[in-house]
Amino acid sequence: MIQRKRLKLKREDRKLNIKNVDKETLKKWYHLATLGRKLDDKAPNYLKQALGWSYHAPYAGHDGIQLAIGQVFEKNKDFLFPYYRDMLTAISAGLTAEEIILNGLSKADDVASGGRHMSNHFAKPEWNIQNVSSATGNHAQHAVGVARAIKYYKDDAVSICSLGESATSEGYVYEAINGASNEKLPVIFVLQDNGFGISVPKEDQTANPRAADNFLGFKNLEIIYCNGKDFFNSMNAMTKAKKIVKEKGIPVIVHANCVRIGSHSNSDRHELYRSQYELDEVRGQDPLARFRQRLLYSKVFSEEELSEIDDAVKKEVSAAHKKVIKANDPSPESIYDFVIPEPYIPEKYPDGIPTGEGEKKRFITALNETLKAEFRHNPDTFIWGQDIANRDKGGIFNVTKGMQQEFGKSRVFNAPIAEDYIVGTANGMSRYDKKIRIVIEGAEFADYFWPAMEQFVEVTHDYWRSNGKFAPNVTIRLASGGYIGGGLYHSQTTEAVFTTFPGIRVVYPSFADDAAGLLRTSMRSEGPTMFLEPKALYNDPAAEAYFPDDFEVPFGKARIRREGKDLSMITYGNATHQCLAAAEKLKDDGFDVEVVDLRSLIPLDTESVLKSIQKTNRAMLVHEDKVFGGFGGELAATIAEQAFEYLDAPLKRLGSTFTPVGFNRILEKAILPNTGKVYENAKELLEY
Repeated sequence: MIQRKRLKLKREDRKLNIKNVDKETLKKWYHLATLGRKLDDKAPNYLKQALGWSYHAPYAGHDGIQLAIGQVFEKNKDFLFPYYRDMLTAISAGLTAEEIILNGLSKADDVASGGRHMSNHFAKPEWNIQNVSSATGNHAQHAVGVARAIKYYKDDAVSICSLGESATSEGYVYEAINGASNEKLPVIFVLQDNGFGISVPKEDQTANPRAADNFLGFKNLEIIYCNGKDFFNSMNAMTKAKKIVKEKGIPVIVHANCVRIGSHSNSDRHELYRSQYELDEVRGQDPLARFRQRLLYSKVFSEEELSEIDDAVKKEVSAAHKKVIKANDPSPESIYDFVIPEPYIPEKYPDGIPTGEGEKKRFITALNETLKAEFRHNPDTFIWGQDIANRDKGGIFNVTKGMQQEFGKSRVFNAPIAEDYIVGTANGMSRYDKKIRIVIEGAEFADYFWPAMEQFVEVTHDYWRSNGKFAPNVTIRLASGGYIGGGLYHSQTTEAVFTTFPGIRVVYPSFADDAAGLLRTSMRSEGPTMFLEPKALYNDPAAEAYFPDDFEVPFGKARIRREGKDLSMITYGNATHQCLAAAEKLKDDGFDVEVVDLRSLIPLDTESVLKSIQKTNRAMLVHEDKVFGGFGGELAATIAEQAFEYLDAPLKRLGSTFTPVGFNRILEKAILPNTGKVYENAKELLEY
């Protein structure tokens, strides 16, 4: 079986050769390859002249496979995920010399990112040539995610993911290939193998001489090996791969043997780790030089005809250069554009406060019913995660109970125990169409989300990095917090980390009504939202609330849960209930305490916080997370900067101790805040 998957191109697959490819096509290939090489060689000169292109990864030696990738890609139909060395891939797919140089010089009109992303990251989102990260290989998961959408919507398209062979050492590339084979998705993974990961030779990356062999045991996956230096062999391999994907509906790996003629990049000195003999040898394998010789030897072209193309390319590059040099640079004022898309704006409940109508529901019921309602509202809504849909079970807390039965396995399904894959494929699937909305359980518990942080970072800056051309419409749900006796990985809070990233909304409801309203707004908005759920409140009667079925809560609107005049308690999540209980106890002591439930951390309702402090002249910040490094530190800094003159006492912060959360209930009680601790600290502040 293993041998069956090691596909060599049979005679019938070797359809393209110099004898049967028409002259016009060969002319186009030579023009594209020469144009690419001219730009590849010219790029370092811009850096020497301090004009730009401070990062350039030369592709020379990868010519055959890169030309082939671009030629089999169908713009506005297929999805292409190039990597940073894919200059010729981008040119072959249709990018012009001008667009390549605009990217290299980071100009405002750069079609990839408007100068926001690193040079040599080529893209054209309007053609489905995707803007990918500098994190090596992480776009493999995005390619798999969009392939999932291609399959679901029965589209006659493929997803093409281009990688260096060393990227297969990354766990998320393994997760992507594993997931694609398990789900039988229409994706081609192209491994451009030049033998090095910067200076690290291949033998230090993997035991197999060919990285593709690491995946031989995978079911529903076929592997094609080709000479990535040869134009015809590469075209045949990519054509065969696309045919397999479309006819069999399974993923294919194309392993292309290449050479790296230059250094890894313009900041790398490859003579420090490569011998002169090796450098001379790889130059002797120059694919463009050999292609040119082959065209002359076959007498398809004369020297004059090829020289004419060479001259035309020089003029093309010169004209593009002159135009780009005059192009505008990005303006400093533009940095605030496209941080996150404008959210859905509730009209019926603009302040996010219910009118008192509706049934009284528990927190978990509010989540479950809102998910179902939004799935009915938008048929292009999907949810997946670990352990969320198996027979009658709907997640470990039953938040998704009954959803698979109503909406089917194609919209509600389990994911592998691979948090990065859960988030990465959500990012990818949302690229297929803006109408798609995705909800994911990023991990079974918020503490387990850390393996997904790499993909989380991508989600936060995709919109900014693409200059507003793409935002992942993803709601990431996480069961957060303690008070369940869970200990490490089951009882900790993580919002302080998430709120440091621009480009994502972070919400943390305390009651059932806000849980429903914020979830509905999250799912109807463009862009990503981190939705943190205090799991201790799922079935707690204290978190029950009355609210209508269509309730909505806007982002960035705090809610005054208790009016008061002596002290402002600013809080969210589990701590909201502790503050309310402590406020009632303080009432017996003659103090009138106001409780401000933030609900939304990013965006933050600074106005309501400051307004409350102006009224009470005292502020206490209470959250479940650690005091040191917690979100309250940002709140305190904001208050100190903008409301210092209104304070009659020092700011006070209350949260967990600077320790992990212990498993034993005695340890947990000592670590986490509670009503008693809130009461004691508040009374001390009130008596200051």
